[in-house]
Amino acid sequence: MEMVPSEGNQFVSKEIQNAAEEPRVLCIIQDTTCAKRVNERLTLNLPASTTLSTLYKDVAQKAGYVSGTLALVWGNTSDMEPLDHNSEMPLSDSGFEPDGKRNFLQLTDKDGEQPQIASDESGTADSSGLDDSSQERFIGPLPRDATAGCSGDYSSPSYSYSSILSKSETGYVGLVNQAMTCYLNSLLQTLFMTPEFRNALYNWEFEELEEDPVTSIPFQLQRLFVLLQTSKKRAIETTDVTRSFGWDSSEAWQQHDIQELCRVMFDALEQKWKQTEQADLINQLYQGKLKDYVRCLECGYESVRIDTYLDIPLVIRPFGVSQAYGSVEEALQAFVQPETLDGANQYFCERCKKKCDARKGLRFLHFPYLLTLQLKRFDFDYTTMHRIKLNDRMTFPEELDMSPFIDMEDEKSPQTESCTDSGAENEGSCHSDQMSNDFSTDDCVDEGICLDSTGSTERVLKPKSSSQSMLNFELFSVMVHSGSAAGGHYYACIKSFSDGQWYSYNDQHVSKITQDDIRKTHGGSSGNRGYYSSAFASSTNAYMLIYRLKDPSRNAKYLTVEDFPEHIKSLVQKEKESEEQEKRQREIERNTCKIKLFCMHPVKLMMESKLEVHKDKTLREATEMAYKMMELDGVAALDCCRLVKYDEFHEYLERSYEGEEDTLMGLLLGGVKSSYMFDLLLETRRPEQVFQPYKPGEVMVKVHVVDLKSETIASPISVRAYLNQTITEFKQLIAQAAGLSAEAMRVVLERCYNDLRLLYVPNKTLKAEGFFRSNKVFVESSESTDHQVAFTDSVLWKLLDRHGNTIRLVVLLPEQSPGTLANRTLCQKVGDDAEVPLDGSNGNRKSVEAILEESTEKLKSLSLQRQQQQQQGSSNSDSQKSSDTSDFEHIESPTQEADSNSSLCIAADNRELENRTRATAGSSGGASSDPCEERSDSEVNNDRSTSSVDSDILSSSHSSDTLCNADSGPLQLANGLDSHSITSSRRSKAHEGKKETWDTAEEDSGTDSEYDDNGKSKAGSRYLYFRVEPCSQDDPALDAQKCLVVHVDKRITLAAFKQNLEPYVGVTTTQFKVFRVYANNQEFESVRLNETLSSFSDDNKITIRLGRALKKGEYRVKVYQLLVNEAEPCKFLVDTVFAKGMTVRQSKEELLPQLKEHCKLDLSIDSVRLRKKTWKNPGTVFLDYHVYEEDISISSNWEVFMEVLNEPEKMKSMSQLAVLTRRWSPATMKLGPFQEVILESSSVEELKEKLSEMSAIPLENLDFAKGRGTFPCDISVLEIHQDLDWNPKVSTLNVWPLYICDDGAVVFYRDSTEEPMELSEDERNELMKKESSRLLKTGHRVSYSPRKEKALKIYLDGGPAKDPGQD
Repeated sequence: MEMVPSEGNQFVSKEIQNAAEEPRVLCIIQDTTCAKRVNERLTLNLPASTTLSTLYKDVAQKAGYVSGTLALVWGNTSDMEPLDHNSEMPLSDSGFEPDGKRNFLQLTDKDGEQPQIASDESGTADSSGLDDSSQERFIGPLPRDATAGCSGDYSSPSYSYSSILSKSETGYVGLVNQAMTCYLNSLLQTLFMTPEFRNALYNWEFEELEEDPVTSIPFQLQRLFVLLQTSKKRAIETTDVTRSFGWDSSEAWQQHDIQELCRVMFDALEQKWKQTEQADLINQLYQGKLKDYVRCLECGYESVRIDTYLDIPLVIRPFGVSQAYGSVEEALQAFVQPETLDGANQYFCERCKKKCDARKGLRFLHFPYLLTLQLKRFDFDYTTMHRIKLNDRMTFPEELDMSPFIDMEDEKSPQTESCTDSGAENEGSCHSDQMSNDFSTDDCVDEGICLDSTGSTERVLKPKSSSQSMLNFELFSVMVHSGSAAGGHYYACIKSFSDGQWYSYNDQHVSKITQDDIRKTHGGSSGNRGYYSSAFASSTNAYMLIYRLKDPSRNAKYLTVEDFPEHIKSLVQKEKESEEQEKRQREIERNTCKIKLFCMHPVKLMMESKLEVHKDKTLREATEMAYKMMELDGVAALDCCRLVKYDEFHEYLERSYEGEEDTLMGLLLGGVKSSYMFDLLLETRRPEQVFQPYKPGEVMVKVHVVDLKSETIASPISVRAYLNQTITEFKQLIAQAAGLSAEAMRVVLERCYNDLRLLYVPNKTLKAEGFFRSNKVFVESSESTDHQVAFTDSVLWKLLDRHGNTIRLVVLLPEQSPGTLANRTLCQKVGDDAEVPLDGSNGNRKSVEAILEESTEKLKSLSLQRQQQQQQGSSNSDSQKSSDTSDFEHIESPTQEADSNSSLCIAADNRELENRTRATAGSSGGASSDPCEERSDSEVNNDRSTSSVDSDILSSSHSSDTLCNADSGPLQLANGLDSHSITSSRRSKAHEGKKETWDTAEEDSGTDSEYDDNGKSKAGSRYLYFRVEPCSQDDPALDAQKCLVVHVDKRITLAAFKQNLEPYVGVTTTQFKVFRVYANNQEFESVRLNETLSSFSDDNKITIRLGRALKKGEYRVKVYQLLVNEAEPCKFLVDTVFAKGMTVRQSKEELLPQLKEHCKLDLSIDSVRLRKKTWKNPGTVFLDYHVYEEDISISSNWEVFMEVLNEPEKMKSMSQLAVLTRRWSPATMKLGPFQEVILESSSVEELKEKLSEMSAIPLENLDFAKGRGTFPCDISVLEIHQDLDWNPKVSTLNVWPLYICDDGAVVFYRDSTEEPMELSEDERNELMKKESSRLLKTGHRVSYSPRKEKALKIYLDGGPAKDPGQD
């Protein structure tokens, strides 16, 4: 064989080299024949010249099946025809795509029989039962840079032989990551691979009578460990364990620190193991002791405190130092290195009775059997004020000698004063200066288990002094973090004590690794980059190390299955039975077809469900199942039902299954699939009817018969046709189905919304005319002359056009409509057949006229009461000026307009095109025969069917509608009005002609030149359809006596719509307002009279409210009160109306009576001011002589502040500037109240002089700074002293960095000679909590707390206690 050199100077055969150079085909095969393999993926990377027969052999060999007993089909198409297993055709010519493109195949049964499993003694056949994994076995050339699974960054894993070993080869089971529980999986695998912990857990016996197994943490851990040791699955779930922690599904999306989890879990286990043999297990295995000492350098006196620890935190890089420690030994040496207390830090010696130089440090007294080292890679960068991760290189040995770090002296010497053990209070942590760099972003939240802390018994263990070799520790677990401080991924590298082999436990993947892979977790980069080396280093590095003491007398071995205690053996048997049951259930699921099922129920109309039927069930059995699901028993006989193939989207019946009642559902549906491209419909018929056969290739047509005489459109008739039929043949088909004449028939196809096409070419096919699966046509067959005119000018076209544009609206009238009975009844009676009930039910339901008459009777008594009040002189002239509150009293009854209203009604009735068929004389129940109500959903035009609440809101917002809440009054809108209001430029350009605005007064007020002041059309316009009928009394949500159903052409304008509603409301269009109601019970007022109702859709609700509608040049304004020194400075008061040309003083005169009536604010006109409002920011002060639209730009939905003055108004001129100031007192760490300063110019010197005069701070000592953000510019008292830009070097306020150009700016000031208060660490933390709480309540971000993390807790009672005050 000829050999050629390859990379790395190794020789390979020339044939192999040529094979590597040719294109390759990547095949991904899913085994669907067995439930335990349905989630597996078999991956083959083969040369493109490989034949199909060879592909079959390779798949059979790798899957563990006998060759020739399986079938392969394409997995991404509906073609279920298997590939030819005897074909010698290469893959490249068989439809396979080369060059890295994935070719999906499914391994299926051959001729209905499952593949035979090959008897392979070597174990290549999959016997591990990996049925819960997404395993991928990779066959073919691997990437040249293949590395072990744990050696690279988590974000870019690579294939390798070690990373693809199955459980049958490694012998270990992985854990499924719930979402972000990799930290939990890594810790659990480490505990499982610790023989002493695992064996002790097995020896603990669960008492089911004493505790619920679901909430028992030790039992769920025990059960998990049993599954990890005995399960045949590749990976198992941890949901039962987390459920015992009291966690819900949201906890799976919270990533926590693995060291924090270790401490909290150990605390929980200790609480659960009280009064058991395992009560002291954690302390025996993981707890060590150290002493925290201070020794006087003058007299040698030493003060000592004994502490316990569960892990040793080792600093990666000391604070303020750029060079990191190079090894764990170096970090340990720094941990016990004492520091000298001298100078200001001198120690008060009890013996010397004075402050002396002293030495402070830590000494280890006892090391635990299992030594845990935490490498503190997470730190806080005080420059960026963000958490960071230190990726510096830190080596760690496989064997660690701890004898140099042990204190061999006695724990207590004659010159030593010892404190008691800190016990549970300090357990799991060391309190030393080495830990002072810890940064907590969640100081205000408790961590740990939800149980009061209890003291632990001190257990002093001295190291054996016989030999220091007893302090040699062996590394067996490295918990690795990959990522940044903001988030990342954990996995564990663990050495098995059985064979000494290292394994990578990366969630569900378990693979063998080498010592080189362990060394790659040391961190760091290949080159030296100095201070910034950590920033360029790999983000994958060791975070926690666990060593075990090398002591043959204590080192334990894993318990084997044969050595299990009896209660564990019974648990193993129970889990095995559960796994078998799960496997059987999966087998059933794998053979179950799940498909959507619809049914046109004779009573309940269209119903939808999901049919789950075994693939071996027949169509007859499936029909019986569907019959029971749809509850047709007693409604229709079983032999009057059948299942047909159905397309829900197009409402298309694809085919029926005549003569296939005994065919298996798996064959009918094309096999078991995750989803189908079609649905099933359970069709019903009456006993005297016969089912119509549906053949593949037919199209479905809904035919609507149009009657030009009555101007009605009938309900649809379903007709099936073929695309190759001509129009002539199609007309004959319709004539036969509808009983019409084909000679005079006109057929109109509605291809899409408002696209009506007359089919007039006799020999043209349906396909050429644009027919598809489901179609809608209108047919008319009469002897009228309408067919002689152009189609767009015909009555048929107008009727269809009206039909397509008519919408149905629900209109809610006011509680009491002010109008006289004579006026309103006159408007109804002048129309023809006004006395006939509108619904054609022989008078069983009330007419619209009767509803309005009842409303009028209620109004009479109200009008009489008001007349009496007016005679008593109770009316107030000021309140009459109010637009929204007093309009009702001054609404004119439209009696004097009876003539015009009557003519309006007559015109409306004469021109109305009736779209409702009258009920026949024998109709019962008063059922409506309105085709509009009988139309199916497919008949609704696209514009209506696709409209949504969101698009309506956008449309309404663009239409300058006002948002209100029907339950709680008006809601606040974020409204930026900078371009509408007076800014700093207006101080110099206030009188330089008319200002430019983005909107005109006509647009803002909802009027247009086409309409007069009352919103009525100045010129005649073409008639648009409008018809009213009463609401159904069957709807309990609506008051039928105050509700109308309006059928209206959506192209009508709002002005015309209001004109048509006048007779039913009882007042003129200027005296009522139209509000659109949305699903969330919010209302928008529609004010643009020239806009159409095109944004409305069927069954939208409209509320009519009494009150004067806006006229030309009027604007609705929301008024808020400005309370600068309140916690909530912005408070909504009332809605009012301002008009173009009105002065500010006149608007205040209009406003004050409303404030008195609605807000109980009795104010004088000179004690209030109005000012600009932009979001929550107060702006320009409006002076009394300012005129709206001349000096002040105004728009719809405008918002203003009303401010109550404590003293007479000082703002008299446009050149003045009003600034809000606030004093900062560093000595008390407090902010004073807001005080307003009026400046005559924009001079910084004047501002400082005014502040000095007001505060008595000498001018030379006064500092000032502009506030940041929105009003009230809140800032933490811990930041204000150094974070603001104090004393900017400018002479005027209107330049950078101040840019104070308008009223309302916030300025802080202070005395520069005042020193900040000195705070202890505890005082600072307490103040930080208070400031955080205060700023969060006001909605301001706390910059020093970048991310509030959720504390990790384990709940011993099964779940968190619900805080009743919590939202």
